[in-house]
Amino acid sequence: MHIRNATSADLPALLDIHNDAVRTLKAIWTDKLDSLEDRRAWFDARKEAGLPVIVAETEDGTVAGYGSYGPFRTKEGYRLTMEHSVYIVPGARGKGIGKALLLRLIDLARADGYHVLVGAVDGENTASVALHQACGFEITGRLPQVGMKFGQWLDLLLMTQVLDDRPVPGDV
Repeated sequence: MHIRNATSADLPALLDIHNDAVRTLKAIWTDKLDSLEDRRAWFDARKEAGLPVIVAETEDGTVAGYGSYGPFRTKEGYRLTMEHSVYIVPGARGKGIGKALLLRLIDLARADGYHVLVGAVDGENTASVALHQACGFEITGRLPQVGMKFGQWLDLLLMTQVLDDRPVPGDV
C-alpha cells in the first residue's frame, strides 16, 4: 500500500467510496449521493485552501481509501483546529488502511501547524472509536441523538487529539 496526495484523476474513486458510505454506513449523515461535480468542487476547494486530500493506493494502483481534513468550525477562534475524515472501500476495511491514512493526516496536521485534530464518529461505530484510540485520540464529548439516518437517532462522539504542547495559541 502506498499513501499519496490525491489527484483529479482519483475523483471517480473518491466519489464511489463517498457514495458507498452514504448508502451503507452511518458515517456520513445524509442520504444525498454526490455527483462527480460535487466531489470535484469539494476536492478543488480543499486544494485551493491548501488542505490535504490523500489516498491509499494498492500495489495494482487501485484507490482503497481516502482521507482529508478541513476546518472544524468557521469562526476565526477555531482556525488551529481541524476535523478529519477517512473512508475505505468495503472490501479493504479492517486491514490497516484507515490507520495508515489517519496517521498520515495527523503528521500533515502537525506539519501544517494545527493544534487539535477532531474526529466526529457515530456513537455506535466501535471500530472507528478503536481506530481513533489506537492513533492517540480520546473521546472528549458525546452529543446524544443529534443526528438521524436509516430511521434512527444517532449519537455523535467527538474524539480529539492535541497535536503539540504550545502554551499559547499562534497562527498557522
